[in-house]
Amino acid sequence: RIHKMEKTTELYEQITKLFADFQANHEKFVEKGNKAAAGRARKHLGEIKKLVTEYRKVSVEDSK
Repeated sequence: RIHKMEKTTELYEQITKLFADFQANHEKFVEKGNKAAAGRARKHLGEIKKLVTEYRKVSVEDSK
């Protein structure tokens, strides 16, 4: 059970980092019109989506 909680924590940390990266790139796009930053922001969101799905799966398993 502890191992599963470690996986949840690891996923949380990855999601948190990717979200910070997303925010930074979003701001570069909105404030400076940096189109490459918009692409990076979308990429980070796609990665977050995958991790959120995995987090939900692991979290449900942990609660059983």
